[in-house]
Amino acid sequence: MSTADSADAEVLPQIVVVAKEPAPGRVKTRLVPPLTPGEAAALAAAALEDTLRTVTRVPGVHRVLALDGVPGAWLPGGFTVLPQRGDGLDERLAAAFEDTHRLRPTPVVLIGMDTPQVSVGLLAEAVSLLARHDAVFGPAADGGFWLLGLRVPDAALLLGVPMSEPTTGEIQLRRLREAGMSVALMPRLTDVDTITDAIEVAALVPASRYAAALAGIGVPR
Repeated sequence: MSTADSADAEVLPQIVVVAKEPAPGRVKTRLVPPLTPGEAAALAAAALEDTLRTVTRVPGVHRVLALDGVPGAWLPGGFTVLPQRGDGLDERLAAAFEDTHRLRPTPVVLIGMDTPQVSVGLLAEAVSLLARHDAVFGPAADGGFWLLGLRVPDAALLLGVPMSEPTTGEIQLRRLREAGMSVALMPRLTDVDTITDAIEVAALVPASRYAAALAGIGVPR
């Protein structure tokens, strides 16, 4: 790689996936019951792998995983793995932005592990929008958000936002706008929280590892 190529690589935007190690009893606990802890963890692992492999196909980005736990066979190559830090989810998200931006001071798009239906096109669009906006926001059907992109991350934009509430997305979006930021909106997606969500999302991506895992558990697609 030439010096010019190396310099270009350093200014590439970044996508960071915030995730928990998909271990029984630690992930997708709202799916238990009807699923067992092991089944919920297997479904989470499939969703996480689908998400990560989608990120690997987005061109022109650095790829980061902010992980609570230990990497497993579900992790494809090409990711820088950072440990999560902080207590509440707002602190963990703020730290993921901060730590990713410390790696390289470039725009950061953050997503979670609960939307395996996310596409390369959606992620590429979010990255592109950050070239023209201060922030990109992807609302979730449950009132939260599935994506947040910041051209210049600032922990103050997230700290104190109540997470996992029906008004989380509304409050987070208002926080961005009250900071005077130009915000581009992405389509609304469904996070997988309940078994109804799981079936709905699997139907959107029938060829995915996630849909196969759900079918393998015996839940109809």
